[in-house]
Amino acid sequence: MILTEQQTDALQELLNIGVGRAASMLQDMIQSRIRLQVPFVKLVTTEEIVNGEEDFGNNMKATVELGFKGPFSGTVALLFPTDSASKLVAAITGEEVDSDNLDAVTSGTLTEVGNIVMNGVMGSISNMISKHFDYAIPNYVEGTLESFLASKGANGDARILLARARFAIEDHQIEGDIMLIFDGGSLEALLEAIGMVEAN
Repeated sequence: MILTEQQTDALQELLNIGVGRAASMLQDMIQSRIRLQVPFVKLVTTEEIVNGEEDFGNNMKATVELGFKGPFSGTVALLFPTDSASKLVAAITGEEVDSDNLDAVTSGTLTEVGNIVMNGVMGSISNMISKHFDYAIPNYVEGTLESFLASKGANGDARILLARARFAIEDHQIEGDIMLIFDGGSLEALLEAIGMVEAN
């Protein structure tokens, strides 16, 4: 399946609205200016990710995931390379990157950030299609990208909506990835819902 230019633009706009709201909430939380952008959105398969056709840099990731159910279902996740995760946590908490205290606050801090960003994204989708979603409790995991995808049952041809997320906090430039992993038929349901809204 290939996204049309119109579908890609609509999804990117949705995600940018969501992360814009998330940036505003994060800014209030840490009292520091944050810019959060999604420069691109694309549809990829698990196979393309595992085979290195997408540039994910360091394969070890700090990941916050959130399961959702509603008119369609799946998992939304925010993934950071471990060095970016450390920079983000340090920027938010004021700890030094090499501080002994950083590990102790990493899980809680990234879970909170991930929850805000993922709820912003899903809230944007929910508002556009006027449908309600139910959410699981956010879960923080560390490990390889392959192990994370395997834990979601994302086989080789599973379709994943991938968006690069860029955080700018003061002088820190931090990149992560937002992934929407859809259960069977859910991506088509999302695209159909967006198409119906735009047609009205």
